[in-house]
Amino acid sequence: MADTQSVRTIAYSRTPFSTWLGVVFLFVLFGLIVLAVIGPSPRSSDFEETRAKKRMEKLKALHEETQKDLTTYAWVDKNKGVARIPIDRAMELTVADLAQKKPAPAGPIATPVPPAAAPPTGGSPAPAAHQQPGTAQPAQPSAPARSPAAQGVASPPPATQQSPSVPSSPAPATSP
Repeated sequence: MADTQSVRTIAYSRTPFSTWLGVVFLFVLFGLIVLAVIGPSPRSSDFEETRAKKRMEKLKALHEETQKDLTTYAWVDKNKGVARIPIDRAMELTVADLAQKKPAPAGPIATPVPPAAAPPTGGSPAPAAHQQPGTAQPAQPSAPARSPAAQGVASPPPATQQSPSVPSSPAPATSP
């Protein structure tokens, strides 16, 4: 059976010293070429100064463009009749328009109270004071139920309260 099994042997040859020396020489040559190309380039702050000048020029051009947009008349879309007007004129027109309108009073904001969280309709009797046997105390009126306002919850006045099923409508605007 030893004859049928062949033993494979791989022969490794040692690389000659000249090959290693050639690889090192190539790395050194590449390094010298890189130094020759990059070495003489100027290493001053001129690059950063030119970048800063370009940024300032772009900022100045943008500022001039926005000032032009804010201070001149121009068509935005002539077909639709949309024009751009100076910001000062737009503010004057807006103030004049708002001065003609009278402000409408805002009604109170009523939040609907769910039926389960509604306070009880009947008042609970006041707690009885300590009575001595055989003495009668005068009848005390029942204490009213605590209102939501007394509990720290704001509620609208009774005249403006609506039932939860009725949607609230805005107050009508009055005109002079």
